[in-house]
Amino acid sequence: MTKTDHTDKASTASPNFEIEYFDALIVGAGGAGMRAALQLVEDGHSIAMVSKVFPTRSHTVAAQGGINAALGNVTPDKWQWHMYDTIKGSDYLGDQEAIEFLCQEASEIVRELEHFGVPFSRLENGKIYQRAFGGQSQNYGEAQAHRTCAAADRTGHAILHSLYQQNIRLGTTLFDEYYALDLLNTEHGEIGGLLVMNIHDGAYKILQSPHILLATGGAGQVFRNNTNASINTGDGLGMVLRAGLPLQDMEFWQFHPTGVAGKGMLISEAVRGEGGKLVNSLGEAFMARYAPHVKDLASRDVVARAIALEVKAGRGCGKNKDYVLLDIRHIPEKVIAERLPGIRDISQTFLGIDPAKEPIHVFPTCHYMMGGIPTNLEGQVITQPPNGSPSIVKGLYAIGECACVSVHGANRLGGNSLLDIVVFGRRSAKFINIQLNKEKQQDIYNYKQLTLNTETVQKRIQRWQETEINQTITDDSVIQIKKDLQAIMEVGCGVFRDPESMQTALEALTKIQQRLETVCIRDQSHIFNLERMAAYELENLLAISWATLTSALARKESRGAHSRIDFTERDDQAWLKHSLYFQTEHRLDYKAVNLAPKHHEPLVPKPRVY
Repeated sequence: MTKTDHTDKASTASPNFEIEYFDALIVGAGGAGMRAALQLVEDGHSIAMVSKVFPTRSHTVAAQGGINAALGNVTPDKWQWHMYDTIKGSDYLGDQEAIEFLCQEASEIVRELEHFGVPFSRLENGKIYQRAFGGQSQNYGEAQAHRTCAAADRTGHAILHSLYQQNIRLGTTLFDEYYALDLLNTEHGEIGGLLVMNIHDGAYKILQSPHILLATGGAGQVFRNNTNASINTGDGLGMVLRAGLPLQDMEFWQFHPTGVAGKGMLISEAVRGEGGKLVNSLGEAFMARYAPHVKDLASRDVVARAIALEVKAGRGCGKNKDYVLLDIRHIPEKVIAERLPGIRDISQTFLGIDPAKEPIHVFPTCHYMMGGIPTNLEGQVITQPPNGSPSIVKGLYAIGECACVSVHGANRLGGNSLLDIVVFGRRSAKFINIQLNKEKQQDIYNYKQLTLNTETVQKRIQRWQETEINQTITDDSVIQIKKDLQAIMEVGCGVFRDPESMQTALEALTKIQQRLETVCIRDQSHIFNLERMAAYELENLLAISWATLTSALARKESRGAHSRIDFTERDDQAWLKHSLYFQTEHRLDYKAVNLAPKHHEPLVPKPRVY
């Protein structure tokens, strides 16, 4: 951690915890958090960025394929076409004003990243290389677009490291390897602080600020097979639920079509963008059956369902016929070496296959969370009381995968996630800067005098300080409960969903909850603090599982990544709306989709074909 002079051990907020004060806190040091921190530090504010891993290990580093922007370097392009593709890809559940803003900002944000030092791959004329990606088109669906700006197949790695270097240049305060537990309320009931744990020594401290920005990433660890890092446990979402705030559209989880079969590691859409073909056991390039116009470059939910259907029909490959093949042997080896080096490494490491000589074994795997913490375009968190109108939660913001603005709707287009994190990271930080300047000028910047309520979170800390010394010893463990939860979610809420499986899974969560309430961790004097952190993470994963299954059972239609076998069609009359899940009594509410962009005529929902 960078040394600061913000500490006040004698504060009246809580005699039990050391306290540090900052103008703004950013929880998460991936691309979203890094971009926001960079903006706020440049604006002259005291900022702390909290990360449970060293910043360059944040999950943004794993993004492979690229970042979308209508630069038009390879094929003619316009932001309006990008907007159309994103709305269509979202199965019309995305908010059109937010999507319009995302696509309008894209070209500028990519050029900004280039100036930050991101080493994008280049065309022979020196311009940024752009590859084809699924669901991307020219002229509102007429032809394939090449819109995805790439740094080989390590684009997220390049972006994250460049943003990290910029933050180091400016001296951003970093609490790396600190785990964020919960949001803290002031004496007036507003959110005004955060309790964190130093993973190295287990010590807790309070970080106090009038502006807290959550950029904690996704929660793919809910499912057994996933492309996510082990750190992706939905910590920000769990904090929000415990604060009595809702999550939005949690029924929508993207299963990436091409994960390494049986293991889950990501095989980027870039492979198909460079010409890779999906093939079944009969040697058929089967995507022509499901998306006759664009074939292998259909939207991700379409391709994932196609693969699942091929396997279900008995046309899978291997001894158990449980995967299909991704063939790139026809692509020149020089192109593979230049544009897909990471994919080649993954295939060789985890399958023992050189994709230049043998097809890759793939099957859909959980990849991305379209839902999350509901926000407006400035990143301000939105709540909605029962039978009331939406309202802003003062001082709380969310950006990136943990947020739902909603630019992805029911299904995210490949290449839009990296765009989302930097566009809204910058916009939210600019808004916070305006608020901070107003507060300082109006001399109402007195948050250091506010008392924070730590009673609830202290009970949570005490729960996980109980060990086998003072509890009955059982064979159960936090790790085993997590594995069982993941298996329940994979069976109950996968690529295809049926009411019986979802109901069975929902009922199984009650037993998981009971086990979590009685399990203990080992004598903490003999272990590292990762076991305690795993318990905190499991609480978050269970809460997100409740949100997912409750929302999925209630949505009686098929839309985007939510595909029900009992309601196979999209129902715009009844279900063109966002779901809002509240942890208290597992309550659901709904709000309208924003169908009114500011600079483009609304795109009316219509049948979604590729």
